[in-house]
Amino acid sequence: MNAGLNAEQALALRRRLETGLPLVPRPYQALAQQINADETQVLEQMHQWREQGLFRRVGLVLNHRAVGFTANAMLVLDVPDALIDEVGQRLGRTPGITLCYQRPRRLPQWRYNLFCMVHGRQRDRVEAQIQKLLETHLLSDLPHQLLFSTQVFKQCGGRFAQAQTGAPSHG
Repeated sequence: MNAGLNAEQALALRRRLETGLPLVPRPYQALAQQINADETQVLEQMHQWREQGLFRRVGLVLNHRAVGFTANAMLVLDVPDALIDEVGQRLGRTPGITLCYQRPRRLPQWRYNLFCMVHGRQRDRVEAQIQKLLETHLLSDLPHQLLFSTQVFKQCGGRFAQAQTGAPSHG
């Protein structure tokens, strides 16, 4: 069995993971070659970090507009606190909802506490999808708004390694 990564290799792996996985058939093998290790060591290190709580999952940041999803909307709802977990879990399992999460209200300006993201190609279809979703889940009477994206900002994955200067990175 191979020894684990040394501190230098582990830091190099963390920095490379921040920029995303290589787009090759065996990305962990490619990362291992870049840090002078083997694929098993990289996978073991990632498993260890996951067990330690450094991350929960490896995900994907998709440029929705580049693949034709230009009618992207956030449904925000004011859900009674006693129902937030049940409603959030139901909506989060609904096909077409790509994100569903709770946020604190910011009263008196912002009353909404449940956020659901829907990506679509046509605004009228997204609006119809949301209307059907509200009716199906008996949520039409709850205060809500549908907020369509008007501007695209840079998206990136998590940052957890220190910057080259030794200062923590922010992101």
